[in-house]
Amino acid sequence: MPNEDPLQNFSHEELAAELKHRAIHNTKSLSPLSDVKSGELFQKLQVDQKVIYGKDNRVDIFQITDRNVLDNSDSVVAIFDVSRVISNGNGTSALSTIRYKDAQNLCDQEPFFNQPVGPNCTGFLVAPDIIATAGHCINGSNYLRKRFVFGFQMIDSSNARLTIPDLDIYQAVGIIDRKEEGEGADYALVRLNRPVRGHKIAKLSRSGRIADDEELYVIGHPAGLPKKFADGAIIRDNTPSTHFVSNLDTYGGNSGSPVFNSRTHEVEGILVRGENDFIMVGTCARSMVCPTTGCRGEDVTRVSQFVTEVPKSTELATTLEERVAGIETTISSFKKDFEELKGLVISKLPI
Repeated sequence: MPNEDPLQNFSHEELAAELKHRAIHNTKSLSPLSDVKSGELFQKLQVDQKVIYGKDNRVDIFQITDRNVLDNSDSVVAIFDVSRVISNGNGTSALSTIRYKDAQNLCDQEPFFNQPVGPNCTGFLVAPDIIATAGHCINGSNYLRKRFVFGFQMIDSSNARLTIPDLDIYQAVGIIDRKEEGEGADYALVRLNRPVRGHKIAKLSRSGRIADDEELYVIGHPAGLPKKFADGAIIRDNTPSTHFVSNLDTYGGNSGSPVFNSRTHEVEGILVRGENDFIMVGTCARSMVCPTTGCRGEDVTRVSQFVTEVPKSTELATTLEERVAGIETTISSFKKDFEELKGLVISKLPI
């Protein structure tokens, strides 16, 4: 009897690899799958997915009832460019957004495709006036243009909170500590212009390396969407000293998101790197689908890389020495970014 499904002999990894090749190179590969349409490959992955980390575990915060998760969600901020936060002149500001479908040229079947997107990164409160995020999100030359916004989330299935009290919008006055090491540590600790009032401070794990068998969840702004929760993740590789690799359901805007231990609800790290988010299926984009053990996984910078720079108590750090140290670190970070930019410009000058 002829094989009714020519794709059944290919693994999830092979199907995903073919789609990834097409997304990156804008052409089919030379594999036996080269004659199969992208839509058929994607549908096969969607139908068969069981433990695929690309299977969408994201849910909106208004759907959450767990008090521990809600408290942790309250510590999370959306990082907007200043141009997208527009004062209403009455103590509130409007968030400038674009529809998710339009921003990514999404297929209509994508979850959340009608929701607004705006921020380019996520952060979270680790002390009354300190936000943690990814180092590639904040540097010495852009931190003054960033706004840290609490409350960008869906109110219900149809409406997002796009008008924010100015009291829930903060600016940065300096970078306390920052690293961006490519395949290593990637984090930034940002000093805010005033202490945060009315929001929870995330509790950082200070007990050492996370165990291999712990489960994880993440809270943040995937692809710039209103705040989302995604659980059901595990650790895939716990050997690197600066980070661990997981199968978290995350997207670009999740950079800087806190990754929590599902048992203790403490922050174990910061989401910093991951697989390509989208592939083209015909004329529109769909989320990349990966097996639990396939693709590259999502990198999470360990809390241990920066926890010593965060006060153990929740009291506001306001000593002159601490403020001066923060300013000196910011100046150092700015000098580094300037030298990198100068080197890039010089390398592109005609000889």
